Amino acid sequence: MRRPIELGEYTSTAYSDLCDRLGVVQSMGRVGSCFDNAAAESFNSTIKVEYIHRHRFATRTEARIKIATWITDFYNTRRRHSAAGGLPPAEFERIINEARNNHDQEYLAA
Repeated sequence: MRRPIELGEYTSTAYSDLCDRLGVVQSMGRVGSCFDNAAAESFNSTIKVEYIHRHRFATRTEARIKIATWITDFYNTRRRHSAAGGLPPAEFERIINEARNNHDQEYLAA
């Protein structure tokens, strides 16, 4: 169970100062706008539907490890993404890198 978030907790001066000291760059949009956090909400929905609700975890540590493994081994490498034209991220990255290398070689040859 999580503790309730206090109003203004993430916009407070003390919190901003702490982020600055730790080198954390804050990204805040308009207050009350769900669209500012759409990518994170979409990911949270996907991980819950595709992984978390389909598994049981004995401990929080086990959950953290297995969820992190799912993200790095499946979600970020093999799962097809609409933003990548329906390609898995690893394949999309390979295609982009090949195109970039070909462009660089053409530029150097000119």
